[in-house]
Amino acid sequence: MRTLRRMLGSQEAVLLLVIVVLFAVVGTINPRFLAERNLQSIFLGNAYIAVAAIGMSMVIVSGNIDISVGSLIGVLATVSGTLAVDGVPILLAWTIPIALSIVVTTAMGLLVAYLRIPSIVVTLGMLSILKGGLIVVTGGAWINGLPDGFALAQLKPMGVPMPIWFMASLTVAAALWMHRSATGRAIYAVGGNAEAARLSGIDRERTIVKVFAIHGLFVGIAAILFATQLSVIQSTVPANLELTIITAAVVGGVSILGGTGTVVGATLAAILLAGIASSLIFVDLSPYWLRSVQGVLILLTVLADLWRRRRQRAGR
Repeated sequence: MRTLRRMLGSQEAVLLLVIVVLFAVVGTINPRFLAERNLQSIFLGNAYIAVAAIGMSMVIVSGNIDISVGSLIGVLATVSGTLAVDGVPILLAWTIPIALSIVVTTAMGLLVAYLRIPSIVVTLGMLSILKGGLIVVTGGAWINGLPDGFALAQLKPMGVPMPIWFMASLTVAAALWMHRSATGRAIYAVGGNAEAARLSGIDRERTIVKVFAIHGLFVGIAAILFATQLSVIQSTVPANLELTIITAAVVGGVSILGGTGTVVGATLAAILLAGIASSLIFVDLSPYWLRSVQGVLILLTVLADLWRRRRQRAGR
């Protein structure tokens, strides 16, 4: 019973329960919400957000943040589509943007770790560079004529859509790695108490660079899933994408102050946000309410985290 109470008290269990209740209530109001086509839209169309939220969760656990993630995904998707149209082998059109993503996020990590520039400042600058540069270079044009075989996100190995394979496998792998690897535990230690981590022999700077590099890997994969889900790509930054990804990480239980949280919660929160966005349409509410809902969820999650931390300090 103690184990059951602990499981039900976790952020992941709460999110899973909320998802089930949301689907049941909205499905009762409008049965079309539970139609296969809509469920596919919820899970498949937002799987790339869950993948990006995994990497974002790691960055926030380390005590940092990346608000350039939406712009980076837009740029990488454009690069991938442009390479494919220009005749570059499809495998390279997938892998080059991922490698580029790792380079960009590692560079940001170096600035944060060794020059001690706050991550919000570094990533805000990168957001402006990427978003402005993309519009200047492409003018927001559509990329058409993508070659056959490019649409990775439209494949269905064993009957299961590829985005779900990526979302599920990467969530499990990242969760195990964060809790069982030395680097994963170091990320928690640096985010929880950087000075204590240093005294225990953990290299803070190297850990921060590593977590930004790993974050870049997940952002690159998310960008490829985003670029290949349709037959065309628009060379722009998806609106409010960075807010959605950060919201998924925070609502998923990752403390905005660093040191605590899991990637499983981030994935569940991404599914919940997609479900809320879809449900607003099926209950005849304006989809613009989603931004308000995201704001409320962030505030409630941060307040709950602060309350939990105060209780822990009071119990010492």
